[in-house]
Amino acid sequence: MRVPALLSDEDLVVALRVQQTGAFEEVVARYGARVLNTCLGMLPQRADAEDVTQEVFVEVYGQLTAFRGDAKLSTWVYRIAVNKCLEWQRYRKRQKRFAFFTSLFGVDSNVPTHDLPDFEHPGVLAERREQASILLQAVAQLPERQQAAFTLFHLEGLPHSEIAEALSLSVGAVESLLFRAKASLRQRLGAYYRENMSD
Repeated sequence: MRVPALLSDEDLVVALRVQQTGAFEEVVARYGARVLNTCLGMLPQRADAEDVTQEVFVEVYGQLTAFRGDAKLSTWVYRIAVNKCLEWQRYRKRQKRFAFFTSLFGVDSNVPTHDLPDFEHPGVLAERREQASILLQAVAQLPERQQAAFTLFHLEGLPHSEIAEALSLSVGAVESLLFRAKASLRQRLGAYYRENMSD
């Protein structure tokens, strides 16, 4: 018997652990778009976001036995998504540093360079994508935890309590991260931030 779509997350975890037919497919159906949105918020290149989304669900599948159920399934999936995005960013930074040094010494490099991303987020209207791209370029310059908290709060609409669980922080720490992120973005973007982002 396949897993019904209306199954609760708790019962879905049980179905996953006993490898019930269709259980993992239901997880992907339930959280695939949300994970992609989160990845697009942290990795505006759509191809990168799609690759990382696939990696997220590979890890979800591989780590099911390690999921203890002390957090919501959605929170656990978001935690994996954020960590995978941060790993990807670090990888890209290493690529860019390598490309920079090889260019100094005249060594040919096939490492791609990235300027403004080809931004395409399903939650952003087409006419505002250029503005959103500018904003997310600035978000990408924030420290990792600020960037993750900002993305989960503003793009995914998660409450502070769930962000805290996803990032393994206290609610107060999340509030502090969001405050510092907003202050930094206001300084970087000035009038643009005030016009396009609300608290």
